[in-house]
Amino acid sequence: MEKQNSTNESVMTKDIFRKTFWRSFPLQGAFCYDRMQNLGFAFGIAPALKKMYPEGEEARAALKRHLAIFNTTPAVVTFITGAAIAMEEQFKAARERGEIPDEESINAVKTALMGPLAGIGDSFFWGTLRIIGAGIGCSIAAKGSILGAILFLLIYNIPNFFVRYKGLEIGYKSGVSFLESMTKGGAVAVLTETAKILGLTVVGSMCASMISFSTSLVITVGGAEVVLQDIFDGIITGFLPLSLTFIIYKLLQKGFKTTTLLWGIILVGVLGSVTGIL
Repeated sequence: MEKQNSTNESVMTKDIFRKTFWRSFPLQGAFCYDRMQNLGFAFGIAPALKKMYPEGEEARAALKRHLAIFNTTPAVVTFITGAAIAMEEQFKAARERGEIPDEESINAVKTALMGPLAGIGDSFFWGTLRIIGAGIGCSIAAKGSILGAILFLLIYNIPNFFVRYKGLEIGYKSGVSFLESMTKGGAVAVLTETAKILGLTVVGSMCASMISFSTSLVITVGGAEVVLQDIFDGIITGFLPLSLTFIIYKLLQKGFKTTTLLWGIILVGVLGSVTGIL
């Protein structure tokens, strides 16, 4: 975690590391549609800037640089925060040597990193871990156990805390070079695609195991009774739950409100039960 600057002092002390880590959590506490997470990012990097620039005017100027538009997945923001702190150190060292560094390069790097990292973060945390945690948690909670809620929080938050902690360490130590090597080597694309496949697999499993939708309709053909549900099961197990899922998905894409669809499902269920179709 130690890194030397021009004054042979490390900005990223244990105290600064701890403050920066905990300040990454309220990243979206002041979210706005103009500059998105910029205030949250500035809040997270502020302790390092205050130590780096003891003079108030220099600290304010440095903090102002980080009020540019910023947006990424909250769980991976510390990669960028660590890299930005390392670049600020290089920026300060260059000025002390009498050079004129490019101030915009810091925000340029932040802009270049926040997109690819958001792709990975969204795929893993929103598209995979949250769904897996919700699937396991809901199935256990449906049986009346509080363990379902606890497992959901643990499944999502343990990787969240770990990635934030290691992300700050890696971002500061290796900075942009680590992320560039991952991108050039194709690791980012592989991780993103793997997360998407895993997420879709989990969603498919949840459709089959958590959506209960069947019909009790029996049709008489030539004097023989045909159980309609057996025909659907012969096509593919869970055919009706899967079909219902796709129908709801298409209706959502067409702009139908969630509450409207919810009431529609309840109405269809009641009518189907009364008529004996479901």
